[in-house]
Amino acid sequence: MTEGFTLWFTGLSGAGKTTIAELVRPELERRGRLVEWLDGDEVREHLSKGLGFSKEDRDTNIRRIAFVADLLSRNGVPVITAAISPYREIRDEAREVMGDRFIEVFVKASVEVCAERDVKGLYEKAFKGEIKEFTGVSDPYEPPLNAEVTLDTEHESAEESAQKLLALLEERQLIPAAQPA
Repeated sequence: MTEGFTLWFTGLSGAGKTTIAELVRPELERRGRLVEWLDGDEVREHLSKGLGFSKEDRDTNIRRIAFVADLLSRNGVPVITAAISPYREIRDEAREVMGDRFIEVFVKASVEVCAERDVKGLYEKAFKGEIKEFTGVSDPYEPPLNAEVTLDTEHESAEESAQKLLALLEERQLIPAAQPA
């Protein structure tokens, strides 16, 4: 199995993108797939330094993530991206570039639940107007219309969500089936 693919995690801050990705990644590696992780915060630090949070800057950041994900996945490398990527149009652009290698993973949770989970206090600041252009509060989040998988983290555990995603990858024959321990 040398086919590359991109797991494009999208969802609000605090929805569980990173938590689920951190469960999926070692399982992919256990099944023989070496994975590259394009974390939204790290990409902003290294590839998108200087960009703000305007729609234009967010789009530029997502295009850069998509460029790197495409480069890796077309060369057989599985990629995980975990960036909010709030705008449907730019996610669809990434899908168009990668075609069948693009697997949109919608990590679904309400603003209220995400705010309850927020250990950094970002939602509280956004609700008070101290953070401008905060996705889901003062800036829109456009849920996917055709995600390959939706992980409802309000109603399933991170482990259940990870298993649901792994089952999809098995079904598509992108990873071997799990072997009994």
